[in-house]
Amino acid sequence: MTTHTLTPSGWPTPLRRPAMANVEDPRPGLELTNRHLVLDGAPTVPVSGEIHYSRVPRARWRERLELMRSGGVTIASTYVIWAHHVPVRGEPDFAGGLDVGAFVDACADANLAVVLRVGPWCHGEVRNGGFPDWVQHADVAHRTDDPRYLALVREWYAQVAAAVADRCGPDGPVLGIQLDNELYDQPGHLATLKRLAREAGLHAPLWTATAWGGAQLPLPEVMPVFGGYGDGFWVDSDEGWHPTFRAHYAFSRAWDDPGIGADLRTAPPGSAAASEPGTWFPPATCELGGGMATTYHRRNHPTALDVAAVAHTKIGNGSAWQGYYMYVGGTNPRPGLQESHATGYPNDLPPLSYDFHAPVGEAGLLAPSHAELRRQHAFLAAFGHRLATWPSTLPEVLPSGPDDVTTPRWAYRGDGREGVLLVAWHQPHHQPLRSTEPLRFRVAGPAGEVVLPSRPVTIPPGTLARWPVGLDVGGVVVEHATASLLTVLDAPGPDGVPTLVLTADPGVPVEVAVGGTVHALAPARVPHRLGDDRALDVLVLPESDLPHVWVRESPGRTLLLSEATLRWGAGEDLLATGAEAAVLRYDVAARGFVEVPLVPRGPGAVSAAVAASRLRGAVGPVPAGYGRSGGRESAPARAVLDHHAAVWRLELPAWASESARLTYLRVEWAGDVGELRVDGRTVADRFWDGSTWWVNLADSGLLDGELTLHLLPLSPSSTVALPPQAQARRGADDLLVLDGVTLVRHAEWAAH
Repeated sequence: MTTHTLTPSGWPTPLRRPAMANVEDPRPGLELTNRHLVLDGAPTVPVSGEIHYSRVPRARWRERLELMRSGGVTIASTYVIWAHHVPVRGEPDFAGGLDVGAFVDACADANLAVVLRVGPWCHGEVRNGGFPDWVQHADVAHRTDDPRYLALVREWYAQVAAAVADRCGPDGPVLGIQLDNELYDQPGHLATLKRLAREAGLHAPLWTATAWGGAQLPLPEVMPVFGGYGDGFWVDSDEGWHPTFRAHYAFSRAWDDPGIGADLRTAPPGSAAASEPGTWFPPATCELGGGMATTYHRRNHPTALDVAAVAHTKIGNGSAWQGYYMYVGGTNPRPGLQESHATGYPNDLPPLSYDFHAPVGEAGLLAPSHAELRRQHAFLAAFGHRLATWPSTLPEVLPSGPDDVTTPRWAYRGDGREGVLLVAWHQPHHQPLRSTEPLRFRVAGPAGEVVLPSRPVTIPPGTLARWPVGLDVGGVVVEHATASLLTVLDAPGPDGVPTLVLTADPGVPVEVAVGGTVHALAPARVPHRLGDDRALDVLVLPESDLPHVWVRESPGRTLLLSEATLRWGAGEDLLATGAEAAVLRYDVAARGFVEVPLVPRGPGAVSAAVAASRLRGAVGPVPAGYGRSGGRESAPARAVLDHHAAVWRLELPAWASESARLTYLRVEWAGDVGELRVDGRTVADRFWDGSTWWVNLADSGLLDGELTLHLLPLSPSSTVALPPQAQARRGADDLLVLDGVTLVRHAEWAAH
């Protein structure tokens, strides 16, 4: 047994208040220091999620935003993609699904603030990085202060301002504006872009720029924002699990991720001061991997724990802002807008799909990561006003490097009197962890030392823990606990006792120390009353409930349990969708869960196999590859699918058109590339990575004509990188299997 020790430290740099948000474009209730952000008068750790309005049907904006809100996201971040809006110079399009002003209004209706990422260059896996072709081919020095280029930028910023400037005032929903993305060596140009945007009428209290890759930024004109991906497509198919990915699964002081965008950089990463936040601004993230795009050569499929572990370590590192890319997947407005070898990029992406394995997928269905992250976000909502003011401390003994799989990974955020101990003991299949040796933790603060737990425990793999240490909850000090903080139900019952909600960490015995007594608690849906003069109800939810936990912050904090998908906006309506719904609400007065009355809206849930008639078998054998660019495999052209792919006609049942918004086509298959076509026109596509392919009937127009499924086999000699569950299906022959096609309609209920 080993006891692992840390001594809480103070802030590494003196308190500082930059002009940004305090003097320049101030907003009532908002302050910014180099330690944290204050919103609505209280310190906070905001949560932003990336959603691209131009990649989501306008009719689905509200639903997707409400799913962000029910996931604990507080800020919607979006690219304003020049190529989507102005494919032809002089003909800007900000109507329909490109109406960014209406999208900002929809965010406000869902009680979400907004960060606009206005470019001009965005990347976002868009052709030309988001430049329209006419800009890409212009005789200018792109992304510099070349006057000819700046004239084009002024034109673009004026068009954006015409659409959204009236939402950018002190009372508007636009909280931040990000300038040109991944610009590493042009700090003067970033300052020029900010000036041009302000001259055009774009204003926000926060101006940001991506800082990874050692970017040189014009501090303090812009606030550095960072990223962190646990795996990615920007390395070659044979590179395995790169150290830049592995580093994110341990707590550290490093904020830079030099791997992001490295395959587009011509110079090695820099070492600018922006990579060490604290002098001017707090450490903030805008691109924690909410999933990962599937490219042709490298098809990553991160698990929910992979995604959650990266976010968890950033909280322990001292994150003052949790930002995800992507949080909501989408679909390109039309084929040909994607990053591809044909357009000079090192990666081929599907022409249409931008699902990203995000918490909210392309079809609008939730990935398991939604549940893993929303518990973290509930914790940030309940404790962020304290967490934001607490520095991070790392233990005396740290892992020696990414390959160290024995040294415990833990951190502490607190002031030495009260705080949170965070444990991160998970990393992906590439290099899985084993259970630790029996251990205890010691936090030696000014109020004395706390050693927990009372007896040594082994930490099983998959543990992402948030354990309170000396935490004051309603006047009761929780000396320590070995279950993770979720939330506090501050509204006391008739006896005036608040409820602390914890979640059991699988495989770790639960104990809670209050008043000098250590209580061994059994996880259950009923609370334990602890304390003497001042009492506290401690509710420890069992492992089986973890995927079904929801916490609604407004109106009034509410704890819910449901296997259905829940969503809500700024109003009081609560909607549930799924095969069947039961929603339980924790009643503080009754000290237990009660059922929420639900009223059905529309037809009930149905699931049925789809008749698939084979029109043609695959024409093989298929080649090992379809060309290469920079050493990476190229995706096959449409003509290859027309020649080699197997084709099935899909006959949808008559009920498919009823409530099509809630009806999904589920395709289970194995192969290389898949397309769904309606009357020969591709409406959905996918590079196979072993995951289920979901398509929303209404969004994809699958009801509009003859529906055919085209699947291309994968050669046994192909060198594309696949996740283990997909790789396991490969053999000595061309791989092509259609396991089944199902039509699934969800039912919808409203709570009253």
